Amino acid sequence: MTTATIHAPQIKIAATYMRGGTSKGVFFRLQDLPKAAQVPGPARDALLLRVIGSPDPYAKQIDGMGGATSSTSKTVILSKSTQANHDVDYLFGQVAIDKPFVDWSGNCGNLTAAVGAFAISNGLIDSTRIPLNGICTVRIWQANISKTIIAHVPITNGEVQETGDFELDGVTFPAAEVQIEFINPADDDGEGGSSMFPTGNVVDVLEVPGIGSFNATMINAGIPTIFINAEDLGYTGTELQDDINSDNAALAKFETIRAYGALRMGLINHIDEAAARQHTPKVAFVAKPQTYVSSSGKTVNVSDIDLLVRALSMGKLHHAMMGTAAVAIGTAAAIPGTLVNLAAGIGRTNEKTDAVRFGHPSGTLRVGAEASMVDGEWTVVKAIMSRSARVLMEGSVRVPTV
Repeated sequence: MTTATIHAPQIKIAATYMRGGTSKGVFFRLQDLPKAAQVPGPARDALLLRVIGSPDPYAKQIDGMGGATSSTSKTVILSKSTQANHDVDYLFGQVAIDKPFVDWSGNCGNLTAAVGAFAISNGLIDSTRIPLNGICTVRIWQANISKTIIAHVPITNGEVQETGDFELDGVTFPAAEVQIEFINPADDDGEGGSSMFPTGNVVDVLEVPGIGSFNATMINAGIPTIFINAEDLGYTGTELQDDINSDNAALAKFETIRAYGALRMGLINHIDEAAARQHTPKVAFVAKPQTYVSSSGKTVNVSDIDLLVRALSMGKLHHAMMGTAAVAIGTAAAIPGTLVNLAAGIGRTNEKTDAVRFGHPSGTLRVGAEASMVDGEWTVVKAIMSRSARVLMEGSVRVPTV
């Protein structure tokens, strides 16, 4: 007689699947996670990897909630804030698709748009703070990077308003507008120079063995980002996803640039460490404005934008623009002499700007930033942009025992 194999049942965890900006992710309250996953470590990482469906050698994440892109392989853990004068602590985990690790090194600016809404709807905000109609201001502590973010969430009849007429390029349908303020988004712990510019310069020559040397603006604002002129890489700045992502040699080149940029920025101590830090830094290339056709078929006219920007995330060209990279773009645009500032034509007149509209593969985005020189170093008070968010599904996610 054959002895039956005993199989452990799946565990069930309360979760919400949300879109925030041009990203999607699985949102959890910290208190709803299994005890072992309520603290950082291997148990938490293993759980989130299984939720998303990674690592997947097929790179499809079929057996999980991930969508097999950097924009859809994301997790968020929220709890009532442990910080004074904040409402909620926001921890973001970027889950690798084909490798067994979760990158906790940076924020997701797009999913930030959904944090306030989730916090309000899931009992993390004092009910006395929520108006019957109007705007609920949610003060978010971004735990990955120790920064304050303020979300202005619309409320109708005491509940989060998700529908509306705000249109965001890269998102098919309109929704309610959520204004996001990134307070003092520059890195406070920069080494070797100012905190915003780790090298102390707004432009450096970045030497990449085997590839070449490039003028680069390396900035820590929103997320560590390396900006390079598109023409120096052989591009125009009008490229769409397939133009880059179908070219393995180009992707390998960008990853090598990213690795040496990370080393130059002091984010890693040895070039080999870059492979385990895929979420940061980002690499982006910029160009002067010109007319192009976006991925949706819509024409973006030269008169509609100040510059062109294309950015890579987790080794692929992003379909639109990461929210945190948009903060870096707005900040760099506001500072004379950066490659972003020069591409927008601002630096040539030695002017400052409070906002720029840039073209990305899906369309355009406007981002504002307030920058100033203090004691010989550039600082940024805040960066502002509008996004939207909505709940796609809520209930429980089921996960095999890990």
